[in-house]
Amino acid sequence: MRWLAGICRCLLAGQAILGTIASAADLTDTIERIKPSIVVVGTYKNTSSPQFVMRGTGFVVGYGNLVATNAHVLTEINGPDAPALVIRARTANGEPQIRRALLASLDKEHDLAVLRIEGSALPAMKLGNSDQVREGQSIAFTGFPLGGALGFSPVTHRGIVSSVTPIALPGGNAQQINEKLIRKIRSGTFNILQLDATAYPGNSGSPVYDTETGETLGVINMVFIKGTREAALNQPSGISYAIPVNYLLELLKQ
Repeated sequence: MRWLAGICRCLLAGQAILGTIASAADLTDTIERIKPSIVVVGTYKNTSSPQFVMRGTGFVVGYGNLVATNAHVLTEINGPDAPALVIRARTANGEPQIRRALLASLDKEHDLAVLRIEGSALPAMKLGNSDQVREGQSIAFTGFPLGGALGFSPVTHRGIVSSVTPIALPGGNAQQINEKLIRKIRSGTFNILQLDATAYPGNSGSPVYDTETGETLGVINMVFIKGTREAALNQPSGISYAIPVNYLLELLKQ
């Protein structure tokens, strides 16, 4: 009977290897499918050097004329002398193009923003249901880490959803309590997706998606940093967080 048990172990090992190969093949196809939907969010000004400055990552949603990103990507972009808000995409031939963008809707509480872009429609990503996300589920996210230092070609990281956990409320004292903070306390916490994959500056706004279906499950918005901000580069924690996509779906309805 020992030989039979050995055969069973070999068969199980073979199935595990085949499963891993199939998973890798699924991700390869998924990346190829979603890459045209990934864009750079930035600013453009003729009199500046450089003229284009990257702010973060975005991805196309809706009917191809909307881009989702983080609200914090858009901070300090205002005023009469401010540079124009733009996105950098690629044509079907792979040529880079810059398109003007306008803020369509904003949700600061969940760090989300939707931009309306000029020009013809771009391929849009399909949005899933983040209420169905399970811990241990395989995910990937694609964006532009390190602020474009690696070039403006989309880069993909993969991992799993390590936890679905409530986000902590900001601390406050008697001097900090105001109407806005009271409203936030009353609204309670909301769940956020914790990932075991490392995001970097520039990944803000990247879509987190199912490796097989390509459905967007969340939006990268922060990474856990050990110590100083520089530690995010030379000593990454390997822990990143994403806003569940259902909050983006609610924003798109507005």
